[in-house]
Amino acid sequence: MPYPTDLYGPPLGLLTDLYQLTMAFAAFKAGIADRQAAFHLTFRKNPFEGGFTLVCGLAAACDYLERYGFSEDDLAYLRTLRGKRGPLFDDPFLDWLRNLRIALDVDAMPEGTVAFPQEPILRVRGAAIAAMLVETPLLALLNFETLVATKAARVCLAAQGRPVIEFGLRRAQGPDGGVTASRAAYVGGCEATSNVLAGKLFGIPVRGTHAHSWVMLHGDERTAFRDFAKAMPDDCVFLVDTYDSLAGVQNAIEEGRALRAAGHELAGIRLDSGDLAWLSREARRMLDEAGFPDARILASNDLDEHVIASLLREQAAEIDSFGVGTSLVAGRPDAALGGVYKLSAVREGDAWTPRLKLSEQQAKISTPGVLAVRRYRGPAGLLGDLLYDENLGISETTLIDPIDPTRRKSIPGGAAHEELLVPVFRAGKRVYATPPLAEVRSRARASVSVLDPALLRFVNPHLYPVGLEPRLHERRMRLILEARSQGN
Repeated sequence: MPYPTDLYGPPLGLLTDLYQLTMAFAAFKAGIADRQAAFHLTFRKNPFEGGFTLVCGLAAACDYLERYGFSEDDLAYLRTLRGKRGPLFDDPFLDWLRNLRIALDVDAMPEGTVAFPQEPILRVRGAAIAAMLVETPLLALLNFETLVATKAARVCLAAQGRPVIEFGLRRAQGPDGGVTASRAAYVGGCEATSNVLAGKLFGIPVRGTHAHSWVMLHGDERTAFRDFAKAMPDDCVFLVDTYDSLAGVQNAIEEGRALRAAGHELAGIRLDSGDLAWLSREARRMLDEAGFPDARILASNDLDEHVIASLLREQAAEIDSFGVGTSLVAGRPDAALGGVYKLSAVREGDAWTPRLKLSEQQAKISTPGVLAVRRYRGPAGLLGDLLYDENLGISETTLIDPIDPTRRKSIPGGAAHEELLVPVFRAGKRVYATPPLAEVRSRARASVSVLDPALLRFVNPHLYPVGLEPRLHERRMRLILEARSQGN
């Protein structure tokens, strides 16, 4: 299902940082608002100390850009902002904003694509001020969904094919964060969500059991199970740890017998506290001995990929599916992807002049030019990704690490390849058809499945080869040296 275009209501021109508007005002006054520039949205490290990142959020970004604008109410608000000597913005500028149309060229990696540090996951070309005005919202929309989708992919890898349900709405960063996280988690591999609004908006399957409060509302646990079974006889998953988990399992078994006598079957139980490995083994034994081998065991309780991996690989847990909440929707422990949006070239006449952002930290030095990403594949899997400037082209397929230029990799001639950035907008007109969510989810699964197992490790994953094309590397080094000499 495409991103619902009415999710955010009216155009959100004000969804930006103030300095974007003050720069736009200064450019308007200087007469350079239409100066052309190129920007790239990149990130400097994989989240969660991982070996890959799963791109997500493009659908929302497309919706935002397509509906971009300022309402009269927005302009009225901007008119109230004050500087030290009077109004912060004058009426001619506000009139300019009223008529502003975002006529940008945008290229991006499709959602569900695996990406790696230093690669542009989105490229914007066009009027510099228009491109600056959309910087903050593009980062907000892509950073968060990419973070959650990556977390979901890791959790699903740890679950080893067992279903994972996203349970995080109540711990999300507000309603919008909850809905957005549900979508991204589904892209990343979660089977379903507890978030009913996300289910409606995106067509994501919804799942749920009952809470401890349902049991506590009754005089005893067995009565609570019985009343729930009357309402949901074919969908009973009983939460068994309100008082004593194994006693709860026994009560679920007794109610399961009553269900069976009435022509129904116990769907399963949910464990939400305690020693999940031991309790799951005991619960499995009890259910099997009672004649309920098909009753499934769902586990929750502050789970993440590390806990799940330990439960299954080290503790022999008998768990059939997992409910994951806080760590998933909050992207714990990272909380943010750390994507950045940097100007990399300015157009002067018909030519692009590369621009470089210097830093004392090597990882923060930008790569100048109008960049593209080419991914090479071999018979055994992915070989590496080459960053190159569209105007320089590719002289040879040698990848030069932008952080450590002594690290280089040559790609065999004739290796299969694909361009990762695809056209999304041209002159402000959308040229990219957002695929159905199921297709995005399938792409994500396929993208992760072809990665070398060493990249999927949770501890000390392998470093995927990403490098600059030789001529791009040479130009970057020259500009770095020139910039440092100017600083001296």
